[in-house]
Amino acid sequence: MAHKVVVYSTKTCVYCRLAKEYFKQKGVKYTEYDVGEDQSRAEEMVEKSGQMGVPVIDIDGEIIVGFNKPAVEKALA
Repeated sequence: MAHKVVVYSTKTCVYCRLAKEYFKQKGVKYTEYDVGEDQSRAEEMVEKSGQMGVPVIDIDGEIIVGFNKPAVEKALA
């Protein structure tokens, strides 16, 4: 089953890079939004998560704040 994965990130975020690298290694396709450049996506991220920090990861509607690997693995299972 293909998951719908969205990563809200910024260019300078180390944990964003780790999350994206993890998805690449696992062969999980994702859509990335740079909230540093796209104000509407930044607002969308805050609306979904209540958080200003990145990464915010949306897996099939489940919101994970930060690169929480156990929560990501659970959401993908």
